[in-house]
Amino acid sequence: MSQSDRGEEFWRNFLEQGGDTWKGIGRQVLKRIPADPRCRMCASPFQGPGAPLMRLIGKRQSDANPNWCTSCIDFMAKHHGGAEVDGAMLFADIRGSTALAERMAPGQYHALLNRYFATATSVVFKHDGYVDKFVGDELVALFFPLLTGERFVARAVAAAQDLLRATGHDEPGGPWVPVGAGVHAGKAWFGIVGEGSHIELTAVGDTVNVAARLAAAAGPGEVLVSADAAAASDLDADMPRRSLELKGKSGSTEVVSVRVGAG
Repeated sequence: MSQSDRGEEFWRNFLEQGGDTWKGIGRQVLKRIPADPRCRMCASPFQGPGAPLMRLIGKRQSDANPNWCTSCIDFMAKHHGGAEVDGAMLFADIRGSTALAERMAPGQYHALLNRYFATATSVVFKHDGYVDKFVGDELVALFFPLLTGERFVARAVAAAQDLLRATGHDEPGGPWVPVGAGVHAGKAWFGIVGEGSHIELTAVGDTVNVAARLAAAAGPGEVLVSADAAAASDLDADMPRRSLELKGKSGSTEVVSVRVGAG
């Protein structure tokens, strides 16, 4: 077996072990310690009462990448690579962000984005997902067996719904920020990208692209869930369905529309 094959085998086993592994169990414990910010992978707190203990065991906020602890950065640098595994992707972004920014002072808009980022991060962690990145005002979150357990698709869909509730879409006065989301599931390449200290855990592939397209097509207060993801989650089989022509896709994509609030 080549070194590349051994690396892929390592990552496949690592990513598919499930939430009952040492890393999954440890994350369940650490995420209950009140703290913000924290490590995106292991949930080690960087501030608050748990931070001194984390530093004692080698888990401090990395100077190279403040989203990770030094322990997880060292692990990723040592095991650079990845593998194709099943996962679920959640994309969510603010609807009409350009118009919002036009109506607000720059400082106000910055505060709104920070509130949205903090809310989205909290929701993703609650459902044992991984915040891949924020691109502009778009959240990219990943759900896979290592962190989320076997029901990773259902957890991704539930996280999307909770994000819309957390942004006020089910409130009588409407949301404090309008958000639409998309969820898709399937095979993707999960692994480490970048070089040196500038490394990240991410996912790439058509499954990721479809999730992004679904989020772009969703209206305020709506989660568009691909039919495959809906079948693997807890959604009612009688929920509204429609076919969409997604940008860059040769055929139509069947989706389930999940609404939170009046929409």
